[in-house]
Amino acid sequence: MTNVEPLPYVYDALEPFIDEETMKIHHDKHHQAYFEKYMSAVTGTEFEGKDVTNALQNLDKVPAQIRDVVRNNGGGYFHHSFFWKILKKDVSCTGPVADAITTKWGSLDTFKEKFKTNAMSVFGSGWTWLVVNEKKELEIVTTLNQDSPISSGTKPILSIDVWEHAYYLKYQNRRAEYIDAFFNIINWNVVNELYQAAL
Repeated sequence: MTNVEPLPYVYDALEPFIDEETMKIHHDKHHQAYFEKYMSAVTGTEFEGKDVTNALQNLDKVPAQIRDVVRNNGGGYFHHSFFWKILKKDVSCTGPVADAITTKWGSLDTFKEKFKTNAMSVFGSGWTWLVVNEKKELEIVTTLNQDSPISSGTKPILSIDVWEHAYYLKYQNRRAEYIDAFFNIINWNVVNELYQAAL
């Protein structure tokens, strides 16, 4: 495979919340570059031909000379592949994950406030995640750069990319507006699938 997997929808599918041009650059340039650098790094190692999650979940087994490249570019490759799948307009938050969110935070609105606060708190580049932790509980976590929550044993079910390349063409420095827009394009059906699989 020489190219990263295509988006599961057309480039303008998330308009007006995420613009077509951002999606083209984000997927075709950024995601593709992470993929290429990761694949090049693992060529000739035990991780060649295996799913990228195998390397990210076993970073201590990755040869030291390529570990940083794998963490950064393998993380970028995995995170973006994950991110595209949980995006879709007009999907209501219902089902088991909605119940779990209400149990944990009291309401969906309170969860959104907490999630936004975490996403706003990322200094520089990184991600905010809703994960199922080792106690099978929901937790909001942030990771810097392309560090991955799967490297610490949690199972992500939702994420937002807060690297500037994810939003700067449309929102410039207004990260808060981008995060608010993000809540309109969460594919809660996929989040529910991921949640139930994580349990």
